[in-house]
Amino acid sequence: MRAALFVTCLVDLMRPRIGFAALELLEAAGCEVVVPATQTCCGQPAWNSGDHCAAVTLAKKVIAEFEGYDYVVAPSGSCADHIRNEYPKILAAEPEWLARAVTLSGQVFELTDFLVNVVKLERVPGHFAGSVTYHDSCTGLRSLGIKAQPRALLAQLPGVELKEMRAAEDCCGFGGAFSIKFGAVSAAIAERKCNNAVATEADAIVGGDLGCLLNIEGKLRRLGDDRTPVLHIAEVLTAK
Repeated sequence: MRAALFVTCLVDLMRPRIGFAALELLEAAGCEVVVPATQTCCGQPAWNSGDHCAAVTLAKKVIAEFEGYDYVVAPSGSCADHIRNEYPKILAAEPEWLARAVTLSGQVFELTDFLVNVVKLERVPGHFAGSVTYHDSCTGLRSLGIKAQPRALLAQLPGVELKEMRAAEDCCGFGGAFSIKFGAVSAAIAERKCNNAVATEADAIVGGDLGCLLNIEGKLRRLGDDRTPVLHIAEVLTAK
């Protein structure tokens, strides 16, 4: 099967190794992976900020770039959700584009969901050893049902011990534009999340959305923790 990898803006700009790790996982699952070179943003920041025109333009761009593949996979629940569930709303007034958005939405998956429920990957290529605690990102959890999938993949690593943090499903405080508009509230939420994660004494904090991970890592460092790594699950599953 041909799977197109939607890298995401944050991964491309802030931590490209997540994209390469996702590519490795998809290839390990037997996929022929294509990475459209002209891809940019899914348009979620524009849509969430009320810039309808930019959101429409970017939605059409992504559809044109990614339609025609068997699947589209993103290492981000928020981006996968935006393409899958918001594009039909964004393009509802344009019947031709709406039809194309609906077709594409049925092919879009978050990475761990795709690996577990579509290709049913039974062996990950990584050799990570140590304890981890997992943060459930809001959009992936509540809009896509991403909960058991990353844990099932972590269970394939014999050297990994999962230490569940208190309130793993609670928000990290990022929320995209929320963290900018409501900085003080965001910081307090992030501190609570960091305290819960650190209390597990896990060797690493792991999640599936880089926005959350950057927010958690930034708060950890400001709290004086310069030791605990904050990793995307794709990095853990491909660690050498």
